[in-house]
Amino acid sequence: MFKKEKPRIRVFSLADLAQQLVGGFLLSGPFVVTEEVWALANNLHWYQSLLATLIVFSIGYGALYEADVDREQKDEAEWMGIPLRFLSLIFVSYASVTLLILIFGATVTFGATLFTAVKVVSIVSLFSVIGAATADSLF
Repeated sequence: MFKKEKPRIRVFSLADLAQQLVGGFLLSGPFVVTEEVWALANNLHWYQSLLATLIVFSIGYGALYEADVDREQKDEAEWMGIPLRFLSLIFVSYASVTLLILIFGATVTFGATLFTAVKVVSIVSLFSVIGAATADSLF
């Protein structure tokens, strides 16, 4: 008699990706060119970078699906069981920082090794994911 309504799958669009990109670049830019971040990364241990990466994933998931009461993970389009919006958020968070490091030639400017640059990515992605998730949620 009463038909149970199927959940509506939210399509992840190019506009959503653009919002994440703006937020990710906006908050990561200033940190990529800050000498203190490079000095911090130079002294960071690998396990601290790994911990920062876990925090990025936690912040990203929490901002998308826990803080936003209107968004449910089960209603999102998925790839291999992982919401496309979350995958995009994580990709944007790390790619925006990496791209800025390459564009600005930051490794040469700060005399850093590739390993230090990877640690900078792990640090600055903390800020990038906040910007990307905020922009995605607000707009």
